[in-house]
Amino acid sequence: MNHRLAALAIGVAGLTALTTAPAAAMPSAVIPPGATTETVTSCGNSALQAGLTTRLCADVTGDVVEFYGRVSLAGPPSSGSPAPAPKELFTTLSAAVADGTSPETLDRRVVFTSTTIEVRGLVTTAACGATVRGAFGVASFPWAARPVAHEVTISC
Repeated sequence: MNHRLAALAIGVAGLTALTTAPAAAMPSAVIPPGATTETVTSCGNSALQAGLTTRLCADVTGDVVEFYGRVSLAGPPSSGSPAPAPKELFTTLSAAVADGTSPETLDRRVVFTSTTIEVRGLVTTAACGATVRGAFGVASFPWAARPVAHEVTISC
């Protein structure tokens, strides 16, 4: 069985609520050889979608990769203002091994209130040395999705 060390997390510059990362930017994490089979988590850049902060993360355990999206407020509410109204979000989570296999896609409708939520449920198995790319899009009328992306490479 392959062993994995703790992955080197991708250095993500501190982003403010007004800063967005280009959707095409895909930071990657390389899982070094010789590590144990513990779960290693890495996340890509955050970006604004549907007026909320979004980020795509990956948990890697051996040859199994689970991508999940996080949605949170873009910043703290103004002092004395009412709590944000619940917002229906249409999310799309996808993942594909870089060898050209068809991507797996999970579409889910969620309701966001004011606490961070995670959209999970997409698990992919990849061979040693493979790179797996994921994307997470969030839409809510009248905003279209501007997916964030992240990739991980599984080393032998």
